[in-house]
Amino acid sequence: MTDDDFAPRPGLSVVIPCYNEEAVLPELIRRLRAVCDAHFPDDHEILLVDDGSSDATWSLLRGYADSVPAITAVNLARNHGHQLALSAGLQLCTGDLVLVMDADLQDPPELLPQFIAKMAEGYDVVYGQRTRRAGETLFKRATASAFYRLLDRLVDVSIPRDTGDFRLMSRRVVDQFNAMPERFRFVRGMVSWIGFGQVALPYERDPRLAGQSHYPLRKMISFAIDAMTSFSTMPLRFASHLGLALGGLGIAALVWVIAAYAMGGTVAGWSSLAALILIMGSVQLLVLGILGEYLGRMYIESKQRPLFIVREIRRKAIARDNPVHALNDKLKQVING
Repeated sequence: MTDDDFAPRPGLSVVIPCYNEEAVLPELIRRLRAVCDAHFPDDHEILLVDDGSSDATWSLLRGYADSVPAITAVNLARNHGHQLALSAGLQLCTGDLVLVMDADLQDPPELLPQFIAKMAEGYDVVYGQRTRRAGETLFKRATASAFYRLLDRLVDVSIPRDTGDFRLMSRRVVDQFNAMPERFRFVRGMVSWIGFGQVALPYERDPRLAGQSHYPLRKMISFAIDAMTSFSTMPLRFASHLGLALGGLGIAALVWVIAAYAMGGTVAGWSSLAALILIMGSVQLLVLGILGEYLGRMYIESKQRPLFIVREIRRKAIARDNPVHALNDKLKQVING
């Protein structure tokens, strides 16, 4: 047991996963420190999780952690992916309130006071809901809109549309999230599943400050599959319904063939028969693929490997004198300025 085990919790933790973000880090740190120092002076921590970057991201994070007491830099052993890097930060943070955001500054940290004002109304989660997505292509906006609407129809949990991971959460929500062991993670869906009071904060999303998106089409599709299979068995039901529908069509076709034969006719068309066989074969492979997707996830989950591996944690020692933090008092202080 170390001194950190007895250290009082900071009022606010900011958790940010980073992957090849050297171009945006200086501005990110400047704006974050300004906001946190204004509303939680000497009572906040900033956790920046390097998800196996290949550029100078870790060197910059290490320098910030060595010089700024409020900053903790976490270096993962390899690239685990955005959702697991975010989960690592949520496991390691200690604040009474936890703000989650991306490093690209599309989600402005200056919205922190509005998040806190909403939370002071009695909510445990305040999530940012995008009313405009500046700097994104029409294809990206259209596919994102289609994804959220399809997900809303597939899952039993109410997952808000047009949201990301940008949100403020209470400690009890974070503790419940950290108790959830699954590997294939859709963080915003998991937080919605936890429940408690949750409310939206509409905002306009800014364009990316620098660099390029780390979510190409391939990763977007993989992310969508993770979301759907993590929160719904509807794809399995779809396979069953598809099989029943095609079985019904097959029976109808058989009745037609028998009726035509009884009336002295013949059913011609080897090409149509070959096409039907190909269609049936593709449907069977589709169903096997859906089953395999779920089976593969069960296999990986059964190994019970750690979600992530930390290579290094860098932080400057912080001396805190205040023994107890009263969350309600902090909220009142921030709201009243």
